[in-house]
Amino acid sequence: MSPSEDPAGNPEDLAEATAADSDGPAGDGAAAFVRRFGPATRWAHWSTAALTAVCLATAAVLYLGPLATLVGRRQLVSAVHLYAGLALPAPMLAAALSAAYRRDLAELDRFTPADWKWLRTRPRRRHTDAVGKFNAGQKLYAAFVAGAVLVMLGTGVIMEFGGAFAVTHRTGATFVHDLLALGLFAGICGHLWMASRDPAARLGMRTGVVPRPWALREHPAWHTEPDAPPTE
Repeated sequence: MSPSEDPAGNPEDLAEATAADSDGPAGDGAAAFVRRFGPATRWAHWSTAALTAVCLATAAVLYLGPLATLVGRRQLVSAVHLYAGLALPAPMLAAALSAAYRRDLAELDRFTPADWKWLRTRPRRRHTDAVGKFNAGQKLYAAFVAGAVLVMLGTGVIMEFGGAFAVTHRTGATFVHDLLALGLFAGICGHLWMASRDPAARLGMRTGVVPRPWALREHPAWHTEPDAPPTE
């Protein structure tokens, strides 16, 4: 099956990503592909994204009067919000059983002098020679999301089950929880905006592979291995 016949998800992403890189280092106009993400990494990403979307949607219903009036069933919405929030760490913990996922985490956790240089440079594309599998922006976003999940979980538990805590502690937990929810929403909007501008990155998270010319251009220090075009 040729890349343009990919039946998975959104074939336009594959066609756009391949066309954008067809004149790159791959040679004769047909982009080779490399494996970027394994099944565990993609499963953790999409499962966490789904749970986060549920948390933000139910939070909006709980806190915005017009939405609360429109949806109703506040007790059910509150329960869905609670259990989705408690489940947020589960995909990442389950995916940690995969060695490939743990390698991705190790890459994200490694901030180098080249990353600081990349952050200070504008436009940042001028200094991509030392960028590995993830650039500095991706590493910072991953750290923010991981930290946000932990803080949201902790403050949410205090809010829901914090009868033994002082009122000031519960009030502080509520303030941090609500403020961080707004920050997380803003961060996700930025993440989606960046993804909308990069069809190859979307292809990688959807199918696990990316065009090799894209990998060589955006992540030249990443040691890639050839892979077959996506067929799933």
